[in-house]
Amino acid sequence: MISISVDEGLATLGVYIAWRVLEGVEVKRSNGDVEKAVREAVERVKSTLTLEGLREHPIVKAYRSFYWRLGIDPTKTRPSSEALVRRALRTGSIPLINSVVDLGNVASMLTLVPIGIYDLDKVKPPITLRRARVGELFHPIGGGVERLDERSVVLADSEKVMHVFPHRDSTLTMVEDSTRRILVVGCGVKGVDVEIVRRAIDLACGLISKLSSKSPSAPRNPSTT
Repeated sequence: MISISVDEGLATLGVYIAWRVLEGVEVKRSNGDVEKAVREAVERVKSTLTLEGLREHPIVKAYRSFYWRLGIDPTKTRPSSEALVRRALRTGSIPLINSVVDLGNVASMLTLVPIGIYDLDKVKPPITLRRARVGELFHPIGGGVERLDERSVVLADSEKVMHVFPHRDSTLTMVEDSTRRILVVGCGVKGVDVEIVRRAIDLACGLISKLSSKSPSAPRNPSTT
């Protein structure tokens, strides 16, 4: 049974997470149904949001406020959900990675909730959401190794940083073709109702179970910390 704790020192920041575990996942490189889901999500984003109005959206504003409380400029380091939506609005598409990640991105775009997905067989419990330690190493997907400082909030297991909250995931726990069990995590902050984050996880897990799984998982409520 997976559990995730939130460090007591983060109470004043109002952060929380919702998560679910899915087993029997089948990661695919190319899938017409997944690509259709991505296209439809992009079109919905384009029909309901604009670049000019995005900064005033209450959910986007909540994540930006969280960054300012950390002393981080959210126009330079964006929450992953906002970054996806901005990419969709600017270019009319988002990068396709694999079926599991792509469907997580669909849910993130449609809800504006940052979602991280991790290969559970690469995770070494216990898992904790906490402040980064000065000089702690992070291996981001699509970038070189970074040294963190105490401003960052991270999701980490007993050995490594899995995610810089709510921005970027690590290569050390990323989903690959061999992945069969995943941990799906939604990032919540003060100003974003917990039910919105739980719905984001429900949507991501429902899509993955339907379109990227050997056998659909039974519905189950996300856990929240």
